Amino acid sequence: MRINKYLASCGLGSRRKVEELIKEGRVCVDGKVETNLSTDITDKNEVTVDGNVCAPNSEFVYLLLHKPKGYISSVSDDRGRKTVMDLIPKELRFVKPVGRLDYDSEGLLILTNDGDLAFNLTHPSKQIGKTYLVKIEGNITEGQLAVLRNGAVVDGVRLAKCKAKVIENKDNITKLEVTIFEGKNREIRKMFEAVGYLVIFLKRTKIGELTLRGVDRGAYRNLTPSEVAYLKAL
Repeated sequence: MRINKYLASCGLGSRRKVEELIKEGRVCVDGKVETNLSTDITDKNEVTVDGNVCAPNSEFVYLLLHKPKGYISSVSDDRGRKTVMDLIPKELRFVKPVGRLDYDSEGLLILTNDGDLAFNLTHPSKQIGKTYLVKIEGNITEGQLAVLRNGAVVDGVRLAKCKAKVIENKDNITKLEVTIFEGKNREIRKMFEAVGYLVIFLKRTKIGELTLRGVDRGAYRNLTPSEVAYLKAL
């Protein structure tokens, strides 16, 4: 098994994340620093990260969390802010958030120790739709919606195409449903800024066809076997 897949199976994060650990020289195989991403690992090798022995998880856990505002999607924070790990029991804190929702956003977040699933759900080539409820100040025009749908230009880079439709317009507040397939940092906030609007509320409501139905803000539940199978098939 390739070393990145091995480390991901140990619950250390996505393959992309564990590759950073390898490149940083924090991974040792049989006592020697290993920075070659193509190294194969067998059950005869001892693998450590920062001196701690790693072993593949024998059981994976998959959680669906309804993240509230005021939490960051990380296992820790050097600024002392609350993280999504504070919302789950201590005995489950070996899982890690898949992707991110920023501090001021809320909604559906998956947490797991299955590194392969995390990698697949976050890799741009998978084009997995993530749907959001968005509220902005003002009345957006069809021309501006067309810009968003065709990929707004942010920081000189054209974003991927998305789906966007107005749900409601009331008291100078427009409510929209937006589905993106890329997932760059603060993508939705930046794309609306690119056409002149401030996002005042942002909530992820779906990943693929997986929804928040029945999960209160700040609560979580285990994914069902059929939901896990669905995510793996995406």
